[in-house]
Amino acid sequence: MEPLTPINLSSEKTDLTENLTSAEMGKLWATYMGNSMSGCIIRYFLQHVDDQDIKTLLENALKLSKEFMKTTETIFKKENFPIPKGFSEEEDLNVGAPRLFEDEYYVHYLKYAAKAGLSIYHIAVPLVYRKDVEEFFIYCLDSTIALMKQIKEILMGKGLIIKPPIIPVPDKVEFVQKEFLNGFLGDVRPLHALEVTHLYDNIENNVTSKALIMAFSQVVKSEKIRELFIRGKKMTHKHVEAYMEKLHKEDLPTPSYLDHLVTKSTFAPFSDKLMLFHKMDMFSMKLRAFGNSEAVNGRHDIGLMYTKSLLRLASFVEDAAEIMVENGWMEQPPYAIERNKLAKNE
Repeated sequence: MEPLTPINLSSEKTDLTENLTSAEMGKLWATYMGNSMSGCIIRYFLQHVDDQDIKTLLENALKLSKEFMKTTETIFKKENFPIPKGFSEEEDLNVGAPRLFEDEYYVHYLKYAAKAGLSIYHIAVPLVYRKDVEEFFIYCLDSTIALMKQIKEILMGKGLIIKPPIIPVPDKVEFVQKEFLNGFLGDVRPLHALEVTHLYDNIENNVTSKALIMAFSQVVKSEKIRELFIRGKKMTHKHVEAYMEKLHKEDLPTPSYLDHLVTKSTFAPFSDKLMLFHKMDMFSMKLRAFGNSEAVNGRHDIGLMYTKSLLRLASFVEDAAEIMVENGWMEQPPYAIERNKLAKNE
């Protein structure tokens, strides 16, 4: 497995009179927070890994996470921007905790985390203009894609995953008829390629998410957060079953559950703050994924299914956010000027 190439920002001097835009601030802040959290997770994984290929993969991922944080800090310091608190090994990680996951889970987790990173970086690239920030996000995108390639090589090489379903090549170009949108009544057409793609992707994301929230529910200290995690586990299972049913009805294969990759440990490797933030962030990513799925869907039954999923997820994320705020754990992203307060001299 080849190591990833380190970042090499242009030596051309950035114009420091060019202020960071809201997009640049927001995406840099999200990059720092996300990698601060994932760095703690990966450090713990490295304490309990036997497979050498997976260990190298984790080391590559941790190296990237550290590099992304370091570069983000450098840009923030140029702007006298306060470095976010994020998460730390001292406050949020117990490296001495027993093994909570089997080696295989780490690869599935890294794929999910890489998807989350790509969702930040690919949106950032068209929206950022300052040269140093633009080059940084292009590097983040390229290096995360390279990491994803390594992840997929291990998943396929070790037989840990199945590819998305195979469907027939069309015989000819066709145009849809009015029953194209049917899902409950009348003739219901087979799933088209994009619907199959997003059902598969949502199953893959959710089986990874379910195993993680199940593990967190075993080790979390706060009973209130445990109850929320158990609710999230049941909700995620319900979603997976619904998506699997759509594919199974058409005799298409689906990714498998990963629950068996969680051990019976009840010792927390992470702080309650980190685990709650992680699930809030993970479920927020699922909101984006369901939105993307609904955008390319054409059947009423699938559209309704995703709408219900979105509503349940939004409720979970809001409840998680309330607990974060109650405990003083939620850091505030950069925000616009409150003009009304200025006008009132508040």
